[in-house]
Amino acid sequence: MGRGTLRIYLGAAPGVGKTYAMLAEGHRRTERGTDCVVAFVEHHGRPRTEVLLHGLEQVPRRRLEYRGAVFEEMDVDAVLRRAPAVALVDELAHTNVPGSRNAKRWQDVEELLAAGVDVVSTVNIQHLESLGDVVESITGVRQRETVPDEVVRRAGQIELVDMSPQALRRRMAHGNIYAPDKVDAALSNYFRPGNLTALRELALLWVADRVDEYLNAYRSEHRVSAIWGSRERIVVGLTGGPEGRTLIRRAARLAEKGAGGEVMAVYIARSDGLTSASPKELAVQRTLVEDLGGTFHHVVGDDIPAALLDFARGVNATQIVLGSSRRKAWQYVFGPGVGATVARDSGPDLDVHIVTHEEVAKGRGLPVARGGRLGRARILWGWAVGLAGPVVLALGLNTAGLGLANDMLLFLAVTVAAALLGGLLPALASAAFGSLLLNYFYTPPLHRLTVADPKNIVAIAIFFGVGMSVASVVDLAARRTDQAARLRAESEILSFLAGNVLRGETRLEELLERVRETFAMESAALLERAGDMAPWTCAGRAGFGPPLERPEDADVDMPVGDHMALALTGRVLPAADRRVLAAFAAQAAVVLERRRLQEEADQARTLAEGNRIRTALLAAVSHDLRTPLAGIKAAVSSLRSDDVAWSEEDQAELLQGIEEGADRLDHLVGNLLDMSRLQTGTVTPLIREIDVDEVVPMALGGVPEDSVGLDVPETLPMVAVDPGLLERSVANLVENAVKYSPPGRRVLVAASAIADRVEVRVVDRGPGVPDEAKERIFEPFQRYGDAPRGAGVGLGLAVARGFAEAMGGTLTAEDTPGGGLTMVLSLCAAATRAEPLPAGEFPTEPERHTI
Repeated sequence: MGRGTLRIYLGAAPGVGKTYAMLAEGHRRTERGTDCVVAFVEHHGRPRTEVLLHGLEQVPRRRLEYRGAVFEEMDVDAVLRRAPAVALVDELAHTNVPGSRNAKRWQDVEELLAAGVDVVSTVNIQHLESLGDVVESITGVRQRETVPDEVVRRAGQIELVDMSPQALRRRMAHGNIYAPDKVDAALSNYFRPGNLTALRELALLWVADRVDEYLNAYRSEHRVSAIWGSRERIVVGLTGGPEGRTLIRRAARLAEKGAGGEVMAVYIARSDGLTSASPKELAVQRTLVEDLGGTFHHVVGDDIPAALLDFARGVNATQIVLGSSRRKAWQYVFGPGVGATVARDSGPDLDVHIVTHEEVAKGRGLPVARGGRLGRARILWGWAVGLAGPVVLALGLNTAGLGLANDMLLFLAVTVAAALLGGLLPALASAAFGSLLLNYFYTPPLHRLTVADPKNIVAIAIFFGVGMSVASVVDLAARRTDQAARLRAESEILSFLAGNVLRGETRLEELLERVRETFAMESAALLERAGDMAPWTCAGRAGFGPPLERPEDADVDMPVGDHMALALTGRVLPAADRRVLAAFAAQAAVVLERRRLQEEADQARTLAEGNRIRTALLAAVSHDLRTPLAGIKAAVSSLRSDDVAWSEEDQAELLQGIEEGADRLDHLVGNLLDMSRLQTGTVTPLIREIDVDEVVPMALGGVPEDSVGLDVPETLPMVAVDPGLLERSVANLVENAVKYSPPGRRVLVAASAIADRVEVRVVDRGPGVPDEAKERIFEPFQRYGDAPRGAGVGLGLAVARGFAEAMGGTLTAEDTPGGGLTMVLSLCAAATRAEPLPAGEFPTEPERHTI
């Protein structure tokens, strides 16, 4: 059975109608006779969505108990046993309750797809992993439930469920999305018009990018070379000259005028070496185009206009931006220049902009389009001079009568001119043709192809030999120039490759994409295998349709060692290009090996951290936990002893010791459990709005009376926190401060509002902590200075910071003016924390866009 297909309904925000659309699709498939079941759909009390559940078979859910409450999750095993053709699974980014089969629902979906079940699911744009930072900057909320982008990208179909912000807010106000008591808070926080507009734009652009990927894949598969102007994509031709910055900025302004415009700067290195680009200037221009949101590309091409047009058509560009030529007026005798050639050959679908700049006509610009070592135009001129020159000269000499010696020198001059212009073959033709004309018109007997005087034979032979020698020298010089130029072009490519490594661009996919662009290939893939008889596997790829089974299936196969090869498709490369390709292949192997070493290093670091924690935990158990247990054991044994008659005061003291030991043991075990929860990522805060003065006093129950002073104004704004986690954090901070404060000096707990934050400060007058140790004291099992072994296992501050960060806050240490240490717990004010309400969809048919 093959793998199932995934269809996703994507929305910009809760309430746009994803669940409704998914259920409606389920009814349509059921009516067509498809075996469709509801694996998991939550209607959130919305009657219209609930109505759509009727008539669809629902697989029973799995019930799990967690923290004293019962939760329902999708029963993956039940769905697999049922084996439907299509399963409806809501909220793809949902985090499952601990104890479930998988940590995330998208992992459950992957199991269904692997079993051949088609899945229809829903997800909001803010839950895509790559957009977490962007969504947080828009809404102020860090999404904790995410789904990897690749999971959504692999979907066979993505359908955008769209709705305007105004319509969504009206539905919210009518109570069709959330309960009435939550509407006002939602409208004033997460569902503000600006937030919804930005999220909607984000969803539209993300889907547009996926459409662009599908379009490029279709064009590649069907060999479509014509430009389809589906979006503005502007290519900037760079020469490495100072005018490049002007061109890039001009292209960026053009891109801003069109929705979704994209700028792609390209530098084409010629193998004839006629361009002299400044590496420093190219690096500056690369940085500029990337800062403006564009991309930089480096391509090798013998014919700059053709290579530029091929690149533009390959990326489906709509416009090309070039600078006015820097050549002087007299240089145009060699040809119209790259700008005019590109404009002439661009066709009706590709606009060409010629931009003026300060460097116009100040020096050599882009070279003339030429073919061969000497250039096509130059060779044509050589043939013209070599064939037509002797004829014109013979017609002139028939009336001049200068003598055979002068005639031969003039014919030799024509041959040398043909050699200088066109190289070896035009010079040979000119020498042979000129020799025939000399023999026929100027050596006795005239008008006959015979030579009477042997001296004239020697003269004609010398004439022919000189012509051949000059032509050979010109051809050899052209060949050496071509070789030197190609080596320089190769050095530019290798320098560019080394620059990428120095800049840290070491992702294998990026390197393979550079290979594909540089050699104008359709795809590139790095294949490897474990042994000579083992199957090939793909370690990385770029482009469309790369060979994945054997390197021999590719157009170009570059071995890297015994069990690795770089495979490219698109065209057969000349042998001269394989040297540069070998450097790319070696670098790809190094990047792959570096990536694997980094992964191994990360695993080793994780294991080392785990070993360190386990060692510290054993030390804590061996002493810090055993000490209170020993005290409790001794007190209990004393009380049970029949040999001693204890007074009431002694019994009370022993019982007090038992109680203090039990409290201490409970505190140590609690911190150990909290640290283990933080290490495993199972802390799930239940955020709600609460006043600080309601929580802080409750955190002071475990410290001696009159050891803490409070300064928490009632006028502070409410904070969005988990009250239980906040109480534990403050309790640990206060206990730590009291422990290190000198006798008679009270610890101060103060709170204040700063901008959109509320800060709780725990101030002590103890010995303080130097700056270099302020971060280290927050690590697990750390105790500063000469703290006695009985002072705890060193988890209090680590747990406090972990809980603070889980609630979206921060915990830092500062020096107390006059001596001591101040712990600063910064929390989000409730007015600025727009935590999204439970995901849901409005149950009416929305406008949809399908890809």
